[in-house]
Amino acid sequence: MPSSKPKTAEASFRQSFARLKAGTPKVLPVGTPVSQNNVAKEAGCDPSALRKSRFPELVAEIQSYLASQDGARVPSERQRLLKQRQRSRSAKDTIKDLKAQRDHLASLLVEANARIRILTVKARDLQTKLEQLGADGHVSPMASKSKAKATPRSVDMNGDK
Repeated sequence: MPSSKPKTAEASFRQSFARLKAGTPKVLPVGTPVSQNNVAKEAGCDPSALRKSRFPELVAEIQSYLASQDGARVPSERQRLLKQRQRSRSAKDTIKDLKAQRDHLASLLVEANARIRILTVKARDLQTKLEQLGADGHVSPMASKSKAKATPRSVDMNGDK
């Protein structure tokens, strides 16, 4: 009765590598990507059994295959979920940052409005005092809003003091 298993571990790994490349694995689910660990799992071994020190040529073949398939590799479901989770986290972080900015700016606005109210009350009080002093005749009315012209000064041109 011939055995269906290859006689050597390397032959078993090579067969599982070929099945994974063809997309017809026997142990792993169909569509499982080719990787060094998945080749070992497909061969029915622990992933640590397929080591570069024991099978340098096979590991080099697997790595060169992976390098050539790098652009064509379809992300696994786990990788897709991780990427989606990262996008979700970054969106949550962005929302959190925007809320913090909004709260900070709202507090600055409240402070500015309070300061405006205080200054408005002070300006009204000063205006009232000014009007009272003007009515008593102690203060001359303010000049028009145009700028006062500078008065010329006599300057000693010779530098004598």
